[in-house]
Amino acid sequence: MDPHFKPSKLVMISVLLALSSLQNWANAKPSNSTNAKPSNSTKINHTDSTNANQTNSTNAKPEVPCYFIFGDSLSDNGNNNNLKTLAKVNYPPYGVDFPGGPTGRFTNGRTLQDFIVELLGFESYMPPFAQAVGKGKEMLNGVNYASGSAGILDETGKYNMGDRIPLNEQILKNHKAVISSITKEMRYDLSATKKLLNKCIYSIEIGSNDFINNYFLPKFYDSSRRYSLSAYTTMLVQQLSRQLMVLYDNGARKFAVFGVPPIGCTPNAISLYGTNGSPCVDILNQAAVLFNERLQQLIREFNRTLIKAKFTYLNPPGAPVDIAEFVKIGACCKTGGGAGELCVRNSKPCSDPKKHIFWDGVHITEYQMEIMAKNAYSSNSTLCASPYNIHNLAML
Repeated sequence: MDPHFKPSKLVMISVLLALSSLQNWANAKPSNSTNAKPSNSTKINHTDSTNANQTNSTNAKPEVPCYFIFGDSLSDNGNNNNLKTLAKVNYPPYGVDFPGGPTGRFTNGRTLQDFIVELLGFESYMPPFAQAVGKGKEMLNGVNYASGSAGILDETGKYNMGDRIPLNEQILKNHKAVISSITKEMRYDLSATKKLLNKCIYSIEIGSNDFINNYFLPKFYDSSRRYSLSAYTTMLVQQLSRQLMVLYDNGARKFAVFGVPPIGCTPNAISLYGTNGSPCVDILNQAAVLFNERLQQLIREFNRTLIKAKFTYLNPPGAPVDIAEFVKIGACCKTGGGAGELCVRNSKPCSDPKKHIFWDGVHITEYQMEIMAKNAYSSNSTLCASPYNIHNLAML
């Protein structure tokens, strides 16, 4: 795949650690779990929700005043619905376990970000930017800008998937528009607006598509011919650094930055590339490990130099699984939608999504999302969250 890349012993060890996360990383198990769902697509019923933070009762304030979400399909909750793209899921069987039905979430129920919002104590999920435009008051608690197939690079996903909202547009256009609306709601009190924005958490979950919908698709993109994998990964993190600085310059002070998961272990990756006897596609997981190593270096550097801000690196595992078994089971739904990795429209999914890691060919089930969110929120393992989990970041 990449003739320039020669994995070091350290990288290979890191790959093994990444793979082991699918089996027993931090021995993650759900706590206070329930099958109950929020009462509708926006409001959260904390009596029935999976909120593990018992101090956040229905009448309590959330741990932070606002939560802004930037990212890709792991976080998207409807921003792609009206775009001309293969990367949209506003149809059954997506949302089969979500009260609002298909909303544009790339799973059977709630997403990673939905669960984090619950854990932080909010009364409503963050609205997708596409639906929040012009509704100033709805933006005060936060907005979800994430877009399926989006990447750190503007070109990522464009030539094989279609329209999407790259991270640059999420930040430079959409978030700045929201800041203007918030400023208006704050009666143009710039000091009050800045104080509010300083207290919010900014969640950035992105990077996977820059590999699976860019670098490793030479039919559509020339990045693998222009860069070695190591050089490409360095360039990605440098670009992400500049994007995070734009957020910082616009008031962000609490950053929760997610690493790239083991992208070589998805059913779609295994089907496309094969594994040569390994459980997963090694080169894709090596890319994720390289990216995460450089991202953690960036987080440490930011914490050292930007003393008024707090950054944390998150790479939470899902529930422990048997790798061989999950490869055999595959996705919960029949795939073939989108570019082949999404559920076929109106197809009948499996009877028990909890027995599957993957809902479709790329995206994990609601159950796995829940475990990941709880680990991101409260784990004390530095493999999951370093130097802060989300709860600790909120308390700073």
